[in-house]
Amino acid sequence: MTPFELSGRRVVVTGGLGALGRAVGEVLAACGARVVLLDRSTGAQPPGAVVAVVAADLADAAAARAGIAQAAAALGGIDALVNVAGGFAWETVEHGLPDTWDRLYSMNLRSALLASQAALPHLLAQPGSAIVNVGALAAGKAGTGMGAYAASKAGVARLTEAMAEEFKDRGLRVNAVLPSILDTPANRAEMPDADASRWVSPQALARVIAFLLSDDAAPVTGALLPVAGRV
Repeated sequence: MTPFELSGRRVVVTGGLGALGRAVGEVLAACGARVVLLDRSTGAQPPGAVVAVVAADLADAAAARAGIAQAAAALGGIDALVNVAGGFAWETVEHGLPDTWDRLYSMNLRSALLASQAALPHLLAQPGSAIVNVGALAAGKAGTGMGAYAASKAGVARLTEAMAEEFKDRGLRVNAVLPSILDTPANRAEMPDADASRWVSPQALARVIAFLLSDDAAPVTGALLPVAGRV
C-alpha cells in the first residue's frame, strides 16, 4: 500500500534501525522517496530499500551535524527529516531518579532538536521541505510512572509548534504524530496480556508520516496529530 507520492524526495529518518524507524524507511521508499537512516550504530541489517545507513549519536551536537552532513552527501541534499529516535522508561516520581528525566530528555527531545538544527540549512534550501517529529499521545496527560517520558514528549510537541511558527513563511512545514502504543515485539513482551489489536502498527504510523511529508499535506504545519488506534 503506497498511497502518497514521494518520488524523488530525499528523506533522513533518525532512529532508523528501530522497529518504527525501519517501518518508516520501508514505507517512504515504497512511496518513491530516497531514504537514509540515522542510528547510533549501523550494526543491524538495514532494510534493503534505503540508500544508506549512517551512525550518529544525536545527543551530541557535533555528531548530529556530522551524521546529517553524511546523509545529505549520500542523498545529494535533504527535503525532509523524520525524527523517530527516542526511548521510554516507566518510573514513579517517589522512587525514581533525576537521571531518568535527563536521559529521556536527551533521547526524546535533545535528539530531535539537534537533528533538526543540523538539517535546517539543507531543508531551508529546498521548497516544500518538511519535518515530522514522533511525539506521544501520553504527553497530553502523564499517568503513574509516565512523568519523565511524558515531559520529554511534551517538549517534542512544543518544539514542533515553535519550529512551525518560525519557519512557516520560509517553505518548511513542521508537524508531529502522537501515537498511543505501538504494536512492536518489545511492547508485546512487556504487556503480554494486552489486546495488541487495539494498538497502532509501525506501518500504519509510517503511512501517516508519509502523508505529512507529501504534497497532500502542503497546507498543514504545526499540527500535533493523534494516532491512537483503539487505545
